[in-house]
Amino acid sequence: MLKTVLMTMMMMAMVPATAQEHRQGGGQSASPEDVNVTTDVVEENGFTRFDVREDFTENGFQWFHEAELLAAGDREKSNAMTIGWGGIGTLWGRTALTVYVAEKRYTKEFMDEAEYFTVMAFDVEQSKILNYMGTKSGRDGDKAQALGLHTAYTANGTPYYTEASMVIECKIMYAAPFDPQYFKSDAPKRMYANFPAGVHTMYIGEVVNAWRK
Repeated sequence: MLKTVLMTMMMMAMVPATAQEHRQGGGQSASPEDVNVTTDVVEENGFTRFDVREDFTENGFQWFHEAELLAAGDREKSNAMTIGWGGIGTLWGRTALTVYVAEKRYTKEFMDEAEYFTVMAFDVEQSKILNYMGTKSGRDGDKAQALGLHTAYTANGTPYYTEASMVIECKIMYAAPFDPQYFKSDAPKRMYANFPAGVHTMYIGEVVNAWRK
């Protein structure tokens, strides 16, 4: 019995290091974090990851005013809409991005169920894409398909379009509708006095990923 054990130990010692490294995944034991690492499909579609805290060069006061695209959902079903309101900054020690979706918008159904959402900018045919996404409802058909956009998904399963020039992925930290009793100026009162889509819900998301071409 002892002889068999000794022979087994000697044979294991003779196994080439490369073979052992192959079994272990490159020569190092995988930590719990390593096990969860996956190749990001966004980068496979021609995007490069960047740090919004260091390399976001857009004017935060103008970026949303010029309109961007908001998307939410999953691999089974998703929707996107044009947004002209938003905010970029910090909250609770996190890099944050805030978006607003009116009560009767189709995208709100997806935002209320989502854990993540994406905000996208476009360089090519931006006006055409944003105009269509802002005037058509996803209840009436697949808007992305109508525009010839290709839907893909981040490692978190968040939808985005491969034609975008920038994709920012956020994890929702807080969501709540505006309460009219707390409107302190005439601006929101006038806004909702004749706004058929209803009061907006605010979604504050922590920026967890950002890519651009």
